[in-house]
Amino acid sequence: MNDDVPAYDELPRLDRLDMAYSWRFFGEGDQLGALNYLTPDVVAAAGRSIVSGVTIGLSLPVDEPNPPLFGRQPIRHDHFEVDRNTWDDKIDNYFPQGSTQWDGFGHVRAREFGFYGGVLDTSDPRQTGLGIEVWARRGIAGRGVLLDVAAHLESQGSSIPVDEEFVITPELLVEVAEAEGVTVHRGDIVLVRTGWPAAYASRPADAEPVTRIPGIHAGEATARLLWNWNVAAIATDTPAVEPVPGDPAVGSLHRRLLPLLGIPLGELFDLERLSTACREAARHTFFIASAPLNLSGSAGSPGNAIAIL
Repeated sequence: MNDDVPAYDELPRLDRLDMAYSWRFFGEGDQLGALNYLTPDVVAAAGRSIVSGVTIGLSLPVDEPNPPLFGRQPIRHDHFEVDRNTWDDKIDNYFPQGSTQWDGFGHVRAREFGFYGGVLDTSDPRQTGLGIEVWARRGIAGRGVLLDVAAHLESQGSSIPVDEEFVITPELLVEVAEAEGVTVHRGDIVLVRTGWPAAYASRPADAEPVTRIPGIHAGEATARLLWNWNVAAIATDTPAVEPVPGDPAVGSLHRRLLPLLGIPLGELFDLERLSTACREAARHTFFIASAPLNLSGSAGSPGNAIAIL
């Protein structure tokens, strides 16, 4: 990886998509993208974010959101007796990307240009070399930054509706960072809180299915901000990071970040207790570590992350 990171507007662009891409910046055949920023020195420095030693899990229960989204079926968990003194578990209908998750580089392609790095389809998509096991072998660890958009808006007397396509602009992300006194550094893992999971869980059982979901603006300005911040990854507590159903005229943030810029996306992270702890500690930085599922060829993984304050 080069130490001199080009600004977003200096990146090459794919002609027919007119979108910036970072292929080969991190080296030919790279499989890690922005996770390359998490060098041993960066991770060691992130350890200085640990002050109190308080640990907070960032995963929702595996059966949430409930009801499931995007046509998935509820998981079925069987806890069964093996013999008189031993029990085991079996889970059916388990979707690794159904609850707290990382979207890997095999999740979305940039149309005919392929997956991250320009890797084209094969007869078996699991053979792209971009499976989540590549991330699992090294893990994901570094300094976390919580941009608590929900708390920031609440301090101004407003909130984010659970069932509307509320758009978090890049300008709002910068505003929240400034209000928190946070400067995003190279290799930071940025977490964005909206409060969506708690609001979704509190809906009446007979409520209509949610078809509109808040998220981060999917346009180029967001891609520019995240690339120029040099983030290692970005995760939110919403189901898709970007708004759902989205605006075709704006484009897809998944496409901009995963296959083109190599920036991992996390979805449905549980940020409620972290939000409370950060406000009590009067700081929004911490150490974060995640161990993705070592599943060969997988397009994603449960988040399996913890924050250490």
